[in-house]
Amino acid sequence: MNSKKIILAAMLSGLALLGFILVVQAKMTAYDDLIIDQVENAPQASTAIVLGARVYPDGRLSHMLEDRIVSAHMLYKEKKIRKFLLTGDNGQIGYNEVKAMHGYLRRLKVPEEDIFLDHAGFTTYDSLYRAKHIFTVKDCLIITQNFHLSRSLYLAHHLGLPCAGFSADRRTYTVRSHTWSKFREVFSRVKAWLQIHILHSKPRYLGEKIPITGSSLPTREEFSDFLEKEK
Repeated sequence: MNSKKIILAAMLSGLALLGFILVVQAKMTAYDDLIIDQVENAPQASTAIVLGARVYPDGRLSHMLEDRIVSAHMLYKEKKIRKFLLTGDNGQIGYNEVKAMHGYLRRLKVPEEDIFLDHAGFTTYDSLYRAKHIFTVKDCLIITQNFHLSRSLYLAHHLGLPCAGFSADRRTYTVRSHTWSKFREVFSRVKAWLQIHILHSKPRYLGEKIPITGSSLPTREEFSDFLEKEK
């Protein structure tokens, strides 16, 4: 009898967990009407927040990250945005997403003063929290792929960062990478919901304010220099 009760309890717990996951997935679509996929339809905003993604050892951007940068540059050329906030992972020596993104934009002749770097954007949550509290962004367009935008917009609005999202899907990605990204996104959404409603998380690093309306010079330091300031 006890074993039957244990099995029943396990089944009910599993169903409850599955129901919770499905409810969270649905909640993450609350701001999907703010997703834009055409430059001409994009609202004007002060800042494009370009979320980081994989960079290869030779410094090449992954296809997803390259498409995010190209999309943001298109918006810049059409005067839809005025500044770039490039945010990503620079937590290891020899791996620097923002440096690679910065180099790509500089090759496209974007002036230094219009490019801000966030070396501590280790997660989407960290990137958006820091965009508001460190870079004092008031309005923005979040640039990433469509599968990532629902969570990004949900986080941004719950963190008090009004924005729209621009879909950077500029090509068909490999089945393996896209399937893995979408699978991982299911659990990332659950984590995001918990961060907002239960954990009230703060990023791993904060630091002094660097307003997006000021100079971008302080943001060009390597992460090792950034860590020294945080000690």
